[in-house]
Amino acid sequence: MADRTEVEGWFLDHGLPYFVAEERAAARTGLRPRRLVTLVLALLVLAGAAGLAAYASDTYAAGPALWLSVAGLALLWYATTALRARPIVGFAVSRTLGSLRFIAPMATRALPLLLVFVTFLFVNAEAWQMTSNLPFGLLWLTVLLMFGLAVLFLLVRLPEEVDRVDDQVDDDFVVRTCAGTPLEAASREVAADPSIDPQQHAQVSGFERWNLILVLLVIQSVQVLLLSTTVFVFFMLFGSLVMETDTQLAWTQLETLREVPGLSHVTFSLLKVSLFLASFSGFYFTVSAVTDDTYRRQFFSVVESQLERAVGMRAVYLALRARD
Repeated sequence: MADRTEVEGWFLDHGLPYFVAEERAAARTGLRPRRLVTLVLALLVLAGAAGLAAYASDTYAAGPALWLSVAGLALLWYATTALRARPIVGFAVSRTLGSLRFIAPMATRALPLLLVFVTFLFVNAEAWQMTSNLPFGLLWLTVLLMFGLAVLFLLVRLPEEVDRVDDQVDDDFVVRTCAGTPLEAASREVAADPSIDPQQHAQVSGFERWNLILVLLVIQSVQVLLLSTTVFVFFMLFGSLVMETDTQLAWTQLETLREVPGLSHVTFSLLKVSLFLASFSGFYFTVSAVTDDTYRRQFFSVVESQLERAVGMRAVYLALRARD
Protein backbone atom coordinates (compact mmCIF):
# COMPACT_ATOMS: atom_id res chain seq x y z
CA MET A 1 0.00 0.00 0.00
CA ALA A 2 1.17 3.55 -0.66
CA ASP A 3 2.48 5.54 2.29
CA ARG A 4 -0.39 6.75 4.48
CA THR A 5 1.01 10.29 4.60
CA GLU A 6 1.16 10.41 0.80
CA VAL A 7 -2.43 9.23 0.44
CA GLU A 8 -3.76 11.64 3.07
CA GLY A 9 -1.79 14.44 1.42
CA TRP A 10 -3.53 13.56 -1.85
CA PHE A 11 -6.89 13.77 -0.09
CA LEU A 12 -6.05 17.24 1.25
CA ASP A 13 -4.78 18.46 -2.12
CA HIS A 14 -7.99 17.29 -3.80
CA GLY A 15 -10.43 18.94 -1.44
CA LEU A 16 -11.14 15.91 0.77
CA PRO A 17 -9.96 16.95 4.26
CA TYR A 18 -12.68 14.96 6.05
CA PHE A 19 -11.25 11.77 4.58
CA VAL A 20 -8.37 12.33 7.04
CA ALA A 21 -9.13 11.38 10.66
CA GLU A 22 -7.32 14.35 12.22
CA GLU A 23 -9.21 16.84 10.05
CA ARG A 24 -12.54 15.21 10.90
CA ALA A 25 -11.74 15.52 14.61
CA ALA A 26 -10.90 19.22 14.20
CA ALA A 27 -14.16 19.82 12.33
CA ARG A 28 -16.15 18.11 15.10
CA THR A 29 -14.51 20.47 17.58
CA GLY A 30 -15.70 23.43 15.53
CA LEU A 31 -19.28 22.13 15.77
CA ARG A 32 -19.36 21.95 19.57
CA PRO A 33 -22.26 23.92 21.12
CA ARG A 34 -19.95 26.42 22.83
CA ARG A 35 -18.31 27.37 19.54
CA LEU A 36 -21.64 27.55 17.73
CA VAL A 37 -23.15 29.84 20.40
CA THR A 38 -20.33 32.32 19.79
CA LEU A 39 -20.99 32.17 16.05
CA VAL A 40 -24.74 32.74 16.53
CA LEU A 41 -24.10 35.75 18.79
CA ALA A 42 -21.77 37.24 16.18
CA LEU A 43 -24.45 36.80 13.51
CA LEU A 44 -27.03 38.51 15.75
CA VAL A 45 -24.67 41.48 16.20
CA LEU A 46 -24.28 41.65 12.42
CA ALA A 47 -28.07 41.57 12.05
CA GLY A 48 -28.41 44.52 14.41
CA ALA A 49 -25.73 46.49 12.56
CA ALA A 50 -27.41 45.77 9.21
CA GLY A 51 -30.75 46.92 10.61
CA LEU A 52 -29.26 50.18 11.88
CA ALA A 53 -27.58 50.81 8.52
CA ALA A 54 -30.87 50.21 6.69
CA TYR A 55 -32.75 52.50 9.11
CA ALA A 56 -30.18 55.26 8.69
CA SER A 57 -30.42 55.06 4.90
CA ASP A 58 -34.25 54.85 4.87
CA THR A 59 -33.90 51.77 2.66
CA TYR A 60 -35.41 49.05 4.79
CA ALA A 61 -35.18 46.42 2.08
CA ALA A 62 -31.40 46.77 2.17
CA GLY A 63 -31.26 45.44 5.75
CA PRO A 64 -32.01 41.76 5.03
CA ALA A 65 -29.91 41.80 1.87
CA LEU A 66 -26.94 43.33 3.69
CA TRP A 67 -27.26 40.91 6.60
CA LEU A 68 -27.51 37.86 4.34
CA SER A 69 -24.45 38.97 2.37
CA VAL A 70 -22.33 39.60 5.47
CA ALA A 71 -23.64 36.50 7.25
CA GLY A 72 -22.78 34.38 4.21
CA LEU A 73 -19.22 35.70 4.22
CA ALA A 74 -18.97 35.11 7.98
CA LEU A 75 -20.17 31.51 7.66
CA LEU A 76 -17.72 30.94 4.81
CA TRP A 77 -14.90 32.28 6.99
CA TYR A 78 -15.94 30.03 9.89
CA ALA A 79 -16.14 27.00 7.61
CA THR A 80 -12.69 27.58 6.10
CA THR A 81 -11.07 28.08 9.51
CA ALA A 82 -12.82 26.28 12.38
CA LEU A 83 -14.39 23.55 10.23
CA ARG A 84 -11.23 22.96 8.15
CA ALA A 85 -13.08 23.44 4.85
CA ARG A 86 -10.37 25.57 3.23
CA PRO A 87 -9.07 22.66 1.10
CA ILE A 88 -12.65 22.02 -0.10
CA VAL A 89 -13.19 25.59 -1.27
CA GLY A 90 -9.65 26.00 -2.59
CA PHE A 91 -9.67 22.82 -4.65
CA ALA A 92 -13.18 23.34 -6.01
CA VAL A 93 -12.44 26.90 -7.14
CA SER A 94 -9.02 26.05 -8.61
CA ARG A 95 -10.45 22.95 -10.30
CA THR A 96 -13.17 25.00 -11.96
CA LEU A 97 -10.94 27.92 -12.94
CA GLY A 98 -8.30 25.52 -14.22
CA SER A 99 -10.93 23.96 -16.47
CA LEU A 100 -11.97 27.22 -18.10
CA ARG A 101 -10.58 26.05 -21.44
CA PHE A 102 -13.08 23.18 -21.26
CA ILE A 103 -15.94 25.23 -19.81
CA ALA A 104 -15.76 27.85 -22.58
CA PRO A 105 -16.55 25.39 -25.42
CA MET A 106 -19.30 23.83 -23.30
CA ALA A 107 -20.76 27.25 -22.56
CA THR A 108 -20.87 28.11 -26.26
CA ARG A 109 -23.14 25.09 -26.73
CA ALA A 110 -25.39 25.78 -23.76
CA LEU A 111 -25.55 29.60 -23.84
CA PRO A 112 -27.35 30.10 -27.19
CA LEU A 113 -30.36 28.04 -26.11
CA LEU A 114 -30.38 29.75 -22.71
CA LEU A 115 -30.07 33.24 -24.20
CA VAL A 116 -32.89 32.60 -26.67
CA PHE A 117 -35.10 31.71 -23.72
CA VAL A 118 -34.04 34.64 -21.50
CA THR A 119 -33.92 37.27 -24.25
CA PHE A 120 -37.71 37.07 -24.51
CA LEU A 121 -37.78 38.34 -20.93
CA PHE A 122 -35.21 41.03 -21.69
CA VAL A 123 -37.25 42.58 -24.53
CA ASN A 124 -40.31 42.77 -22.31
CA ALA A 125 -41.72 46.00 -20.92
CA GLU A 126 -43.04 44.35 -17.74
CA ALA A 127 -39.57 43.04 -16.81
CA TRP A 128 -38.06 46.52 -17.21
CA GLN A 129 -40.86 48.17 -15.27
CA MET A 130 -40.67 45.67 -12.42
CA THR A 131 -36.89 45.79 -11.96
CA SER A 132 -36.58 49.57 -12.44
CA ASN A 133 -39.06 50.23 -9.63
CA LEU A 134 -37.32 47.86 -7.22
CA PRO A 135 -34.96 49.44 -4.67
CA PHE A 136 -31.48 48.04 -5.19
CA GLY A 137 -31.54 46.43 -1.74
CA LEU A 138 -34.69 44.50 -2.61
CA LEU A 139 -33.27 43.55 -6.01
CA TRP A 140 -30.10 42.22 -4.35
CA LEU A 141 -32.30 40.28 -1.90
CA THR A 142 -34.03 38.73 -4.92
CA VAL A 143 -30.65 37.75 -6.39
CA LEU A 144 -29.66 36.13 -3.09
CA LEU A 145 -32.99 34.31 -3.04
CA MET A 146 -32.31 32.87 -6.50
CA PHE A 147 -28.86 31.77 -5.35
CA GLY A 148 -30.30 30.24 -2.19
CA LEU A 149 -32.88 28.27 -4.17
CA ALA A 150 -30.14 26.98 -6.48
CA VAL A 151 -28.03 25.86 -3.50
CA LEU A 152 -31.07 24.23 -1.89
CA PHE A 153 -31.81 22.34 -5.10
CA LEU A 154 -28.21 21.10 -5.29
CA LEU A 155 -28.26 20.03 -1.63
CA VAL A 156 -31.30 17.89 -2.42
CA ARG A 157 -29.94 16.33 -5.63
CA LEU A 158 -26.21 15.94 -4.94
CA PRO A 159 -26.64 13.36 -2.13
CA GLU A 160 -28.51 11.24 -4.67
CA GLU A 161 -25.45 11.43 -6.95
CA VAL A 162 -23.20 10.27 -4.08
CA ASP A 163 -25.51 7.32 -3.37
CA ARG A 164 -25.62 6.40 -7.04
CA VAL A 165 -21.83 6.38 -7.39
CA ASP A 166 -20.97 4.45 -4.22
CA ASP A 167 -23.42 1.72 -5.28
CA GLN A 168 -21.34 1.17 -8.46
CA VAL A 169 -18.08 0.33 -6.69
CA ASP A 170 -16.54 -2.99 -7.75
CA ASP A 171 -13.10 -4.25 -8.78
CA ASP A 172 -13.17 -2.61 -12.22
CA PHE A 173 -14.45 0.65 -10.72
CA VAL A 174 -11.57 1.03 -8.23
CA VAL A 175 -8.92 0.18 -10.83
CA ARG A 176 -10.36 2.73 -13.26
CA THR A 177 -10.86 5.56 -10.77
CA CYS A 178 -7.53 5.14 -8.96
CA ALA A 179 -5.45 5.37 -12.15
CA GLY A 180 -2.86 8.12 -11.83
CA THR A 181 -3.20 8.39 -8.04
CA PRO A 182 -0.97 7.16 -5.18
CA LEU A 183 -3.27 4.14 -4.86
CA GLU A 184 -3.02 3.02 -8.48
CA ALA A 185 -0.94 -0.07 -7.68
CA ALA A 186 -2.94 -0.74 -4.52
CA SER A 187 -6.21 -0.69 -6.46
CA ARG A 188 -4.97 -3.50 -8.71
CA GLU A 189 -3.93 -5.40 -5.60
CA VAL A 190 -7.42 -5.00 -4.12
CA ALA A 191 -9.07 -6.08 -7.37
CA ALA A 192 -6.90 -9.18 -7.56
CA ASP A 193 -7.50 -10.25 -3.94
CA PRO A 194 -10.67 -12.39 -3.76
CA SER A 195 -10.89 -11.90 0.00
CA ILE A 196 -11.47 -8.15 -0.39
CA ASP A 197 -14.80 -6.80 -1.53
CA PRO A 198 -14.48 -3.05 -2.32
CA GLN A 199 -18.26 -2.64 -1.98
CA GLN A 200 -17.96 -3.30 1.76
CA HIS A 201 -15.99 -0.03 2.09
CA ALA A 202 -17.83 1.96 -0.58
CA GLN A 203 -20.73 3.46 1.38
CA VAL A 204 -19.86 7.06 2.28
CA SER A 205 -21.46 8.57 5.38
CA GLY A 206 -21.02 11.27 8.00
CA PHE A 207 -18.39 13.95 7.51
CA GLU A 208 -16.93 12.20 4.47
CA ARG A 209 -20.32 12.21 2.75
CA TRP A 210 -20.72 15.93 3.42
CA ASN A 211 -17.18 16.50 2.19
CA LEU A 212 -18.11 15.07 -1.21
CA ILE A 213 -21.37 17.01 -1.32
CA LEU A 214 -19.62 20.29 -0.49
CA VAL A 215 -16.94 19.78 -3.14
CA LEU A 216 -19.60 19.11 -5.76
CA LEU A 217 -21.65 22.06 -4.49
CA VAL A 218 -18.78 24.54 -4.76
CA ILE A 219 -17.69 23.29 -8.20
CA GLN A 220 -21.23 23.54 -9.52
CA SER A 221 -21.78 26.95 -7.87
CA VAL A 222 -18.64 28.41 -9.44
CA GLN A 223 -19.72 27.11 -12.86
CA VAL A 224 -23.14 28.71 -12.41
CA LEU A 225 -21.54 31.96 -11.24
CA LEU A 226 -19.33 32.08 -14.34
CA LEU A 227 -22.26 31.42 -16.63
CA SER A 228 -24.45 34.02 -14.86
CA THR A 229 -21.66 36.58 -15.17
CA THR A 230 -21.46 35.85 -18.89
CA VAL A 231 -25.22 36.39 -19.26
CA PHE A 232 -24.98 39.64 -17.27
CA VAL A 233 -22.18 41.00 -19.47
CA PHE A 234 -24.05 39.98 -22.62
CA PHE A 235 -27.22 41.83 -21.65
CA MET A 236 -25.27 44.89 -20.54
CA LEU A 237 -23.54 45.08 -23.94
CA PHE A 238 -26.64 44.13 -25.91
CA GLY A 239 -28.83 46.60 -24.03
CA SER A 240 -26.38 49.47 -24.33
CA LEU A 241 -26.36 48.97 -28.11
CA VAL A 242 -30.04 48.41 -28.94
CA MET A 243 -32.10 49.85 -26.08
CA GLU A 244 -32.60 53.51 -26.93
CA THR A 245 -33.39 56.04 -24.21
CA ASP A 246 -36.93 56.61 -25.47
CA THR A 247 -37.63 52.87 -25.35
CA GLN A 248 -36.29 52.57 -21.82
CA LEU A 249 -38.38 55.55 -20.68
CA ALA A 250 -41.51 54.06 -22.22
CA TRP A 251 -40.93 50.61 -20.74
CA THR A 252 -39.88 51.73 -17.26
CA GLN A 253 -42.43 54.60 -17.07
CA LEU A 254 -39.78 56.74 -15.37
CA GLU A 255 -39.42 60.45 -15.99
CA THR A 256 -35.64 60.37 -16.30
CA LEU A 257 -32.92 57.76 -16.56
CA ARG A 258 -29.72 57.78 -14.55
CA GLU A 259 -26.54 56.51 -16.15
CA VAL A 260 -24.02 54.42 -14.26
CA PRO A 261 -21.00 56.67 -13.51
CA GLY A 262 -18.15 56.00 -15.89
CA LEU A 263 -20.27 53.92 -18.29
CA SER A 264 -21.90 55.84 -21.10
CA HIS A 265 -25.20 54.50 -22.50
CA VAL A 266 -25.52 52.20 -19.47
CA THR A 267 -28.44 53.15 -17.25
CA PHE A 268 -29.33 51.86 -13.82
CA SER A 269 -32.49 50.38 -15.33
CA LEU A 270 -30.38 48.34 -17.73
CA LEU A 271 -28.09 47.32 -14.86
CA LYS A 272 -31.04 46.13 -12.76
CA VAL A 273 -32.80 44.12 -15.46
CA SER A 274 -29.49 42.52 -16.53
CA LEU A 275 -28.69 41.56 -12.93
CA PHE A 276 -32.15 40.07 -12.40
CA LEU A 277 -32.08 38.03 -15.61
CA ALA A 278 -28.53 36.84 -14.91
CA SER A 279 -29.60 35.52 -11.49
CA PHE A 280 -32.67 33.88 -13.03
CA SER A 281 -30.45 32.29 -15.70
CA GLY A 282 -28.16 30.94 -12.99
CA PHE A 283 -31.04 29.25 -11.21
CA TYR A 284 -32.44 27.88 -14.49
CA PHE A 285 -29.01 26.55 -15.47
CA THR A 286 -28.50 24.93 -12.04
CA VAL A 287 -31.66 22.89 -12.43
CA SER A 288 -30.93 22.04 -16.08
CA ALA A 289 -27.33 20.99 -15.44
CA VAL A 290 -28.51 18.24 -13.10
CA THR A 291 -31.81 17.17 -14.69
CA ASP A 292 -31.54 17.83 -18.44
CA ASP A 293 -29.49 15.24 -20.35
CA THR A 294 -28.01 17.79 -22.78
CA TYR A 295 -26.73 20.14 -20.07
CA ARG A 296 -25.75 17.23 -17.83
CA ARG A 297 -23.40 15.69 -20.39
CA GLN A 298 -21.70 19.03 -20.98
CA PHE A 299 -21.40 20.46 -17.46
CA PHE A 300 -21.95 17.74 -14.87
CA SER A 301 -19.42 15.29 -16.31
CA VAL A 302 -16.58 17.19 -14.59
CA VAL A 303 -18.36 16.82 -11.27
CA GLU A 304 -19.12 13.13 -11.80
CA SER A 305 -15.51 12.21 -12.60
CA GLN A 306 -14.26 13.95 -9.45
CA LEU A 307 -16.90 12.16 -7.37
CA GLU A 308 -16.09 8.72 -8.78
CA ARG A 309 -12.37 9.13 -8.18
CA ALA A 310 -12.90 10.20 -4.56
CA VAL A 311 -15.21 7.26 -3.82
CA GLY A 312 -12.84 4.78 -5.50
CA MET A 313 -9.81 6.10 -3.63
CA ARG A 314 -11.63 5.92 -0.31
CA ALA A 315 -12.79 2.33 -0.90
CA VAL A 316 -9.24 1.12 -1.68
CA TYR A 317 -7.75 3.10 1.23
CA LEU A 318 -10.20 1.66 3.78
CA ALA A 319 -10.03 -1.88 2.35
CA LEU A 320 -6.26 -2.07 2.69
CA ARG A 321 -6.27 -0.49 6.15
CA ALA A 322 -8.88 -3.02 7.29
CA ARG A 323 -6.84 -5.90 5.88
CA ASP A 324 -3.58 -4.70 7.42
